[in-house]
Amino acid sequence: MSSLPDLSSDRVHFDLTTLRLFEATAELGAVTKAAERIHLAPAAASRRIQEFEAQFGIALFDRLPHGMALTDAGRTLLAHVRSMIHSVARMQDDANAFRQGNMGVVRVAACTSVVLQFLAQDIRRCNALYPGIKIDLIELNSQGVLETVTRGVADIGIYESTLGGSVLPTTPYREDRLVLVTPRAHPLAHYDSVTLDDILPHNVIGLSEGAAISLMLGRLASETNRMLNMRIMVRSFHSMAAMIGEEIGIGLMPTAVAALLAGGEQFRSIAIDGDWATRRFVLCHQPDLAMSSAATSLVEALSGPVSQNANPDSPK
Repeated sequence: MSSLPDLSSDRVHFDLTTLRLFEATAELGAVTKAAERIHLAPAAASRRIQEFEAQFGIALFDRLPHGMALTDAGRTLLAHVRSMIHSVARMQDDANAFRQGNMGVVRVAACTSVVLQFLAQDIRRCNALYPGIKIDLIELNSQGVLETVTRGVADIGIYESTLGGSVLPTTPYREDRLVLVTPRAHPLAHYDSVTLDDILPHNVIGLSEGAAISLMLGRLASETNRMLNMRIMVRSFHSMAAMIGEEIGIGLMPTAVAALLAGGEQFRSIAIDGDWATRRFVLCHQPDLAMSSAATSLVEALSGPVSQNANPDSPK
């Protein structure tokens, strides 16, 4: 591969169109397809990519026989490009919101457990406090939440605290308690409570990669030198309940979620002994200097005493 001329300097020049072209090329694997997506002539698009690479003095794509693939450097710069595109989109949204008499748009990423148990009530309360703030909710697993906020795609994130690793400001949010859900005829169904040792010998229905419950079970099994029998993984608690209902395995759910999704006669919800079954959620957000006034107001509302109450059914 021929080397690129080093045209880099202390000042790098590019525009939003080039950033969107770079992102589209990375996603589609071809500059011609990317050009079509953002309505550019292929020759002009190819020239923009070459000039973008030349400014940094490094190859951002490997040219392959049937397309283009990001280099390691390209993958690193893609995270910055997406963050910049998001910042521009947020600026446009905020400007539109102010022009329409509102206060701003805030993007919130939250794990499914939080969305199902707490966030709907908290958003209703926030809407009453700040009717001018529009909330754009992104539902992910805990690992996805942390990655999304770290990349700058969301302003606020709420995830399970044992994931750790956040370099962003954090504050406590809420906590819940897990229960074991089994089919009615399962050997554990008659237990009043179970321990980790009771659970591990059985087939467990896991949640998709990056979900806090699955990560925690794997860690606990490893710490006790036990095997975790997770033969099938699903993407949601709804799917987990369907699998349990067909007696494919057992699963762990937050108490309130189990009551909502597995309250029928074919299920049993069993208490779990041990502190590990209590989970704490934290709220993280962008650095203060990068936060809009609307996002800051939402953080204050979501991290207030009501949000930290562990019982979603308690009086508001």
